[in-house]
Amino acid sequence: MKQNLKIEYIPIDEIKPYKNNSKLHPDDQIQQIKNSILEFGFNDPLALWHDTIVEGHGRLLAAQELGYKELPIIRLDDLSDEQRKAYCLAHNKLTMNSDFDLDVLSAELDSITDIDMSDFGFDLGEDFSPDDFGEDFSLPDGEKPEMCTMSFTLHAEQKSLIEYAMSLVTDDVKETFGNTNKNGNALYEVVRQWAEQRK
Repeated sequence: MKQNLKIEYIPIDEIKPYKNNSKLHPDDQIQQIKNSILEFGFNDPLALWHDTIVEGHGRLLAAQELGYKELPIIRLDDLSDEQRKAYCLAHNKLTMNSDFDLDVLSAELDSITDIDMSDFGFDLGEDFSPDDFGEDFSLPDGEKPEMCTMSFTLHAEQKSLIEYAMSLVTDDVKETFGNTNKNGNALYEVVRQWAEQRK
């Protein structure tokens, strides 16, 4: 199917989010999108179908928070309603279907010195190899920080379920221990409720 895509700039108020968009956009992701826009510019047009977003909901939210008055868009009006729904789902799923080559990623991150890549969700904490430790080892003595970071490698389906579960308890978090990270608190609440049910 041949398409002639043309970038237009239209008022942000004319752009309608799709009410049944199933992709989650937590606050920390919107902040990362805002960081990207501020650092690199708004370089990725939204795709619209008769003024309704097909892909680009996160970018719209970030642009609204940044005070944009107009945005670049492409129109996909040639799609049928069913194609539009299918493409919305496919576009979001396809971005989740692969991971990074960690060796190449590490080399690329090492070569970037003037831009803070943690602003875009990259964990730049110190890496350790199991070879760095013997069978018996201990952490240094001294006061440990109360806040810490945990990193996991997940399949896309696992990530989706966890994000869904976190979205269900966001407003029910009972204990934060002074943590201001919304996602961390939500994940803790999911695990807390699960642990309570297992007693």
